[in-house]
Amino acid sequence: MNFEHTEERRMLADSLNRFIAERYGFEVRNKIAGSAEGYSAEMWNHFAELGVIGALLREEDGGFGGGGFDIAVVFEALGRGLVLEPLLASAVLAGEAIATAGNEGQRALLDGIADGSTIASFAHDEPDTHYELARVGLIATRHGEGWVLNGVKSVVPVGEQAGLFVVSARTAGAVDDEAGISLFLVPSGTAGLSVRGTPTIDGGHVAELRFEEVLLEAGALLGAEGEGYATLERATGRGILALCAEALGAMEAAKAATLDYLRTRKQFGVPIGSFQALQHRMADLLLEIEQARSAVINAAAALDADRITRERALSAAKMSIGRIGALVAEECIQLHGGIGMTWELPLAHYAKRLVMIDHQLGDEDHHLERYIALGRQAA
Repeated sequence: MNFEHTEERRMLADSLNRFIAERYGFEVRNKIAGSAEGYSAEMWNHFAELGVIGALLREEDGGFGGGGFDIAVVFEALGRGLVLEPLLASAVLAGEAIATAGNEGQRALLDGIADGSTIASFAHDEPDTHYELARVGLIATRHGEGWVLNGVKSVVPVGEQAGLFVVSARTAGAVDDEAGISLFLVPSGTAGLSVRGTPTIDGGHVAELRFEEVLLEAGALLGAEGEGYATLERATGRGILALCAEALGAMEAAKAATLDYLRTRKQFGVPIGSFQALQHRMADLLLEIEQARSAVINAAAALDADRITRERALSAAKMSIGRIGALVAEECIQLHGGIGMTWELPLAHYAKRLVMIDHQLGDEDHHLERYIALGRQAA
């Protein structure tokens, strides 16, 4: 199998990496992280103009990419720069849900997502869930031709800034049944919807969404009633791939910074990189990062495969990234010594992001269990 990127992907990667290196430096990133919005509208518009958002959507969905390797190329570059703009929430998660289940009118919203004029977010997690995709407690009940939503969603990316939410709700069945989950499109500012935002430890912003008698028209239902689980799984799968590629980019940046430190920091009159013990630790780290890269490539290649193959590859990648990401964070900080923990050094921020990626869309333990369960289904 040929894993070389196409000419278009190479050009996109070069342009994006160059833009981030020149315009999205560490000081700029920290200023954006400290802002009230948690992202930069100016940078968001630049990413749209560069075609970065469109590269995450298929041609039939208003973009010009949307394949597994398109997602991987974009998010690896975003990971290197610790980019905070909501490409994952808007183009990957919410965008895929709308593309998969939306009718003609709903799919028209993808044009705004692709050009950056609409920021959408994916509201699925709830306070008492633990990565279980089917566990949905927010209730949607019939009200004439429309629906009434009651419940809470938590850790919703850019919840305060999003103009549109894709919301999962239970219309039938028990709280953890795969059947009976429906998806709804809810514009921000809808009566009865309250949003409370908070910053995250790695620089982003999330929000709690509270639905109190939120009345929606019939056209707000995304896809068939009670059949939203498959759409959730597809959208989340693309999100998992994006996170794994982002982590790979962050690992590469942490590795480069650590190698530079080992070559320049001196002890006893020689660079500490000349010490054999540190060389062995760094060599082990390089091998682990290459293992992570292989996992991302495998997941990207399997994104359009049958369900079991796709989901096992995604869970295997997320499991590997969780373990290797924590290892890279710990080793790079230790190899830097005490300075590795300082706020002023970018490395500490890469380490925090790597740890937090493990907890998004399922951690290492969750995906290990899921990988085993999927294997039993395939047997």
